Amino acid sequence: MATVKFDEEKCKGCGLCVSACPRAIIKLANEKINSKGYHPAEVTEMEKCIGCASCALTCPDTVIRVER
Repeated sequence: MATVKFDEEKCKGCGLCVSACPRAIIKLANEKINSKGYHPAEVTEMEKCIGCASCALTCPDTVIRVER
């Protein structure tokens, strides 16, 4: 199973990873705010992740790491 990890403090909540995910399992966290005032991205159902790394490739700030 693949694991996706976000550096939540560096995430600016742009949502590009949300659009890039073919499984639609990434969302912006409504209840979390990082120190910069942004809602960071998070994976809602990690068990559905296929490890394609589309999210990481799309992220302009390289805050996403995909481990297989």
